[in-house]
Amino acid sequence: MNSEALLPHIPSPLTESSAQALEWPRLREHIAGRTSSSLGRTWVLALEPSTNFNWIERQQQRTAEVRAFLTSGGSFDFHGLFDPTTPLEEARIEGSALDALQILSLLNLIERIAQWRNLVFPNAGAGARFTPLSSQSAEDVGIVALSAPLRDHDFSPLLRLLRGKIEPDGSLNDDASPELRRIRRTMERQHRAIEESLRRAARRLREEGSTQSSTEDLITVRGERFVIPVKAEFKRKVPGVIHGSSSSGATVFVEPLETIEQNNELVRLLDEEQAEIHRILVAMTHALGEDAAAIHAGACILAEVESHFARARFANDLNCTRPQFLPVGTKAVILSAAKNPRISPEAAPILQVPHPSQSHREGWEATDLTQPQLTLINARHPLLELRMKAEARAAGRNEASTPVPLTITLPSGTRQLIISGPNTGGKTVSLKTLGLLALMAQAGIPVPADEAALPLFTSIYADIGDAQSIERNLSSFSAHVVNLDRISREATPSSLVLLDELGSATDPEEGAALAVAVAEHFLTRNIWCAITTHLTSLKVYAANHAGVLNAAVGFDQQTLTPTYQLRLGVPGASAGLNIAQRLGLEPAIIAAARAQMTTQTADIGAFLDHLHEQLVAATAERESLQQREREVSREKMRLDLEGRAEQKARIKELEARLNKLLAEFESQLKESVKSIGDKAIAKKLTRDSASAVARARREFSEQFNTTVLAHTTGADKAAPTAEHPIEASEIKPGDKVKLKSLGREARVERIIDTKTFEVSIGPMKMRAAFDDIAALESSKSETPLQAARRRGGVTIATAIEPDYVPSEINVIGRTADEAHDEVERFLDRAFLAGLPRIRIVHGTGMGILRRTLREYLRNHPHVTSVTEPPHNQGGQGATEVELRQ
Repeated sequence: MNSEALLPHIPSPLTESSAQALEWPRLREHIAGRTSSSLGRTWVLALEPSTNFNWIERQQQRTAEVRAFLTSGGSFDFHGLFDPTTPLEEARIEGSALDALQILSLLNLIERIAQWRNLVFPNAGAGARFTPLSSQSAEDVGIVALSAPLRDHDFSPLLRLLRGKIEPDGSLNDDASPELRRIRRTMERQHRAIEESLRRAARRLREEGSTQSSTEDLITVRGERFVIPVKAEFKRKVPGVIHGSSSSGATVFVEPLETIEQNNELVRLLDEEQAEIHRILVAMTHALGEDAAAIHAGACILAEVESHFARARFANDLNCTRPQFLPVGTKAVILSAAKNPRISPEAAPILQVPHPSQSHREGWEATDLTQPQLTLINARHPLLELRMKAEARAAGRNEASTPVPLTITLPSGTRQLIISGPNTGGKTVSLKTLGLLALMAQAGIPVPADEAALPLFTSIYADIGDAQSIERNLSSFSAHVVNLDRISREATPSSLVLLDELGSATDPEEGAALAVAVAEHFLTRNIWCAITTHLTSLKVYAANHAGVLNAAVGFDQQTLTPTYQLRLGVPGASAGLNIAQRLGLEPAIIAAARAQMTTQTADIGAFLDHLHEQLVAATAERESLQQREREVSREKMRLDLEGRAEQKARIKELEARLNKLLAEFESQLKESVKSIGDKAIAKKLTRDSASAVARARREFSEQFNTTVLAHTTGADKAAPTAEHPIEASEIKPGDKVKLKSLGREARVERIIDTKTFEVSIGPMKMRAAFDDIAALESSKSETPLQAARRRGGVTIATAIEPDYVPSEINVIGRTADEAHDEVERFLDRAFLAGLPRIRIVHGTGMGILRRTLREYLRNHPHVTSVTEPPHNQGGQGATEVELRQ
C-alpha cells in the first residue's frame, strides 16, 4: 500500500513522445481542470501514452462508458478524495489513534467509495446492474471490471461505526459513546455547581468592594479552574488560592476555598473525558486499520474513475471520437470508404480493430494486413479549439468558431506525407494535430475528429520550432541537425517522425539536397513521417517516389488569405509574395521581388495556383451534385408516398364496389328463390345459394387481394427472366400459365380463339386474354385416374367425368353412416380428378356429424389437412379438406 498505486500504471510507455513540442502537458492541464479532487487531478497529470494495445483499449472503453453515463443524465460527486496512504498506514499500527479530523476525512472518502460501489453494483450478490456502464461486450475491460474489487466488500459496518460522531471542527459529539455522554452530563452539573458557589463568593466580595466590578459578579477561568478577579490590595481578605494576576498587577485571580474541591472534581472529569475520547479514537482507528487495504483500493479505483469522468467531459465538450488501432501484423477489419461520404472513392479504406467480442459477428471481415494505415477525418487541434471557445466566452458569444478540420488518409503502403503551402497556412498546426492526437489516442483519450484510425506508435519524434541554444553554442540550423541526427539513429518503423520546415535556415540549394536525403532515409527505413516544407525539391521528390504523398494547405487567390484546408495528393505553392502583399509590404518591393523570380519558378507557382483553383471548383461541384442527389431522393420519396396513398384509396374504392356488387347479387338471388312456389326446392336452393354466395365471396376476396398484391409487388408484369416471348400457338390445353392480373398460376382448359383462352384456378374457371399471360409452362402432370388408365390392366369408371367433379358436397340431413358413405365416394372421385381441395357442408346441429366426418378425414390416406373455415364462410357448419397431389 503506497502512494504510487494512486497514480496511473502505464505499461510499455513510449520511448520518446516529444511531449513539450506537441504541448502534451498543456492538454493534460485542460483535462485535469475538469476534475473535482486533488486525487483525480494528480492521476490525470501523471497520464502518459502507452504502446500496450490492451491497456489502451481498456482506457478507451471505460471513457466511452462514462460518456454514455453522462449523456444519459448521470453524475457522481468526487469532492473529498485525497491520498489516504499515510493515515491508513498509521491506522494499521496497533493501539494508534488518528486525529479526529483525519478520521473525518477518511470517513468522507469511504462514503464516496461506498456510493460508487452501490452505483455500479446495486445488489452486491447479483451481477452489475448499472446499465449505462455495464456493457456485456466489455464487462471484462470496462468500468465494471475496474470496480470489481469493491463488489464483495461491504463498508456499511464501518460507516455505521464512524458516522455522526465527529463534528466538522474535529470534536466528538455526545453520541460518540454512552460513557462520553455520561461524563459530559456530569461535567455540566459540576460547572453549574461551581458557578453558583463562585457567584455567591463574588457577590459577597463585590458588596465589600474587593472586586474590580461594582455592578456584576465576574467569574473567569485560569488553568482550567474557575476563579474570581479581586483587587490586588484585597487579595489577603479572600481566603483561597491565587492563580495569577493581570498584566498591570492591579487584579489577582483567586480560587475561593469552598470551590477548590469542586474544581478538583471538574479537572478529574476533564481527564476522564479525554481518556474516553482517546479510547473512541483508538477504536475508530483500529476499525479503519482493519479495512485499510479495501479503503486504499477504493481510493485507487475512484482516482482512475474520476480521470475517466474528466476525459469524458473533455470528449463531450469537443465532440471527440474513440480512435481505432491497428498493430502491425494483427487481424484487421476493413470498412469500405464507399460507405462514408466524407471519404473520396480514391481514398484508402478505414481500418478498425474489432473488440474481441465482435470478432465473430456477422459483417466483420478479417484480413491479415502487415501495412497499417493512418486515417484522420475532420480532425481538430484540441488546444486551438479550446482557445477559440475561451475567446468566444470572453467576448460573450454563445457559439464559438471551430478550427478548420484536417483530413489525412494515407493509402496502403504510404508512409510519408509532404505538406507544402503558404506561410501561416496551417502546415505546422497539421503536424502538431497529427502528433498530439496520436498521443491522446494512446493515452486512452478520445480524439477531436469524426473518425480516427491510427497505427500503434512506439515513439513519436518531433522537430518543430526554433531549437537554437546560446548556452550550447547551437544556431537554429545546427540545433535542427543535431536533433535530426538523434531521430535518424533512434526511429524505427513503428515510430512517427514530424519534421517542420525541413532544410530551412541554411542555403536553399544545400538545404533542399539535405531535406531530400533525410526524407529518403526515413522512407527507406519504412518510418512513418510527416514533413512540412516550402522546397520545390521535396514536392518533386514526393511526386516521384512510391510511398510518399503530397499534400497542400489551401490559399484563396481572391482574398490572398490561407484557407487552412489540407488537400491530399497535390503540392502547394508557398505564396510568399502574396502573403507579404496581404500583410502590407511596400508594393514596389513586391514588384521588384516578382521580377527577380525565374520563369520556371513563376510557372510552377502559377500551375499550382491553377491546380488548386480547379480543386476548389471540383469540390464545390461535387457538393452541389450531392445536394441535388439528396433533393431528388427526397422528391422521389414524396412522390412514392403520395402514390401509395392514392393507390390505397383506389383499392378501398374498388373493394367497396366489389362488396356492393356481391351484396346486390345476393339480394337478387334471395328474391329469385322467394318466387319459387315449391317450399322444399326453395329451402334447398336457399341453402345452396347461401353456400355458393359465401364461396363466391371467399374466392373473389382471395382473387382481389392477390391481384392487389401482384400489382403492388410488380408480379403482374412479365417475368424479366423469361427465356423467349410467348407465342399464342405454343399454348395448349393442360399447360400452366401465369396470369399478370392475378399474379397466380392457372391451368389452360381450352382454346376459345387465338387471343382468348379458358383457364381454371382450382374449381374456378374464367376467360383470359393472351396479353394477360406472363409465363408458360408445358404441363406433363396427370391425374391419378389418367395415370391408372395409361398403365392399363385396370378399368376405372366414375359416375361423373373427372373434369366435372364438383369441389363441394352437402350432407346436411344425412345420418352419420349415410354421410360417411357419400363423403367416401366423393373423396375418391375428387382425388382421382386431381382436385387440390374439397369442401364438405354438414351443418352445425349437435355436432355429431361434424365430429364423425372430421375424425374419418384426418385418418384418410388421400388427405393432408382438415381445417374449419372462417365464421363468415361456414364456420363449424363446414369442413375444408386439402388432398394429396
